Amino acid sequence: MTVPQPPAEGFRSGFACFVGRPNAGKSTLTNALVGQKIAITSSRPQTTRHTIRGIVHRDDAQIVLVDTPGLHRPRTLLGSRLNDLVRETWSEVDVVGFCVPANEKVGRGDRFIADELRKVAAHTPVIAVVTKTDLARPEQVAERLAEVAELMDFAEVVPTSAQSGFQVRLLSDLLVAQLPEGPQLYPDGDLTDEPEETLVAELVREASLEGVRDELPHSIAVTIEEMIPREDLLEIHAVVWVERSSQKGIVIGRGGARLKQVGSDARRQIEKLLGTKVYLDLHVKIAENWQRDPKQLRRLGF
Repeated sequence: MTVPQPPAEGFRSGFACFVGRPNAGKSTLTNALVGQKIAITSSRPQTTRHTIRGIVHRDDAQIVLVDTPGLHRPRTLLGSRLNDLVRETWSEVDVVGFCVPANEKVGRGDRFIADELRKVAAHTPVIAVVTKTDLARPEQVAERLAEVAELMDFAEVVPTSAQSGFQVRLLSDLLVAQLPEGPQLYPDGDLTDEPEETLVAELVREASLEGVRDELPHSIAVTIEEMIPREDLLEIHAVVWVERSSQKGIVIGRGGARLKQVGSDARRQIEKLLGTKVYLDLHVKIAENWQRDPKQLRRLGF
């Protein structure tokens, strides 16, 4: 039996979170730092709806990254609850990374978040992270860095690219520098503390988001009805929820082709995550106006 060794002197551990407007690259950056996909990504806004914890293991530190939804001006009860989730997370972490994409000008959404962050910056350090530098020209990156520096007084400002790996290690170092000294919070090898059902549901939702019209992503939710271990595979029964019958038709597609593609894409990602063969059974159901209905929000896990 191997006895866990106490951490070396100076070992740091703690919690960090990335915040930013929707589609600022928070989830992709979380995955890059963890070294494996634990948070879903999409070009669609409001992809992230849960706080997913990813664990970064280093010889000198352990960072628990909390991937949060994008902070935005809410139009539904769901949107208000997601914003509350973000602000609650800020109050519990040791350092906040404020993500601003290099390929887009600083806008009202970024300024809104900076105004909110000033309220916590007195007791929680905030690092500005200019993301997606691989999609921007050098002069755009320089312009964005200058714009970001004017938003508020940051502990650090760093440009990165999760796709190319540019300065991801440096960002990790900057986050670690803000953490308190302390022991490991999770065992070696753990990459997330999320239940498998949550991760599987998120992967199904990610697959459902691809290729649908712009207004539909906000209306999609996924629940896992059953996960049944069989002798040679894992049997999963899931429901994709939408708000209207017209949306159900979009998700299913002509002759069921769209839903079949969703199932194929999701199954491939789930098998990669869990390391086992998967049988995935998908159904699409309607929960009318669930984003605005407190009872249905609770039933769908919000």
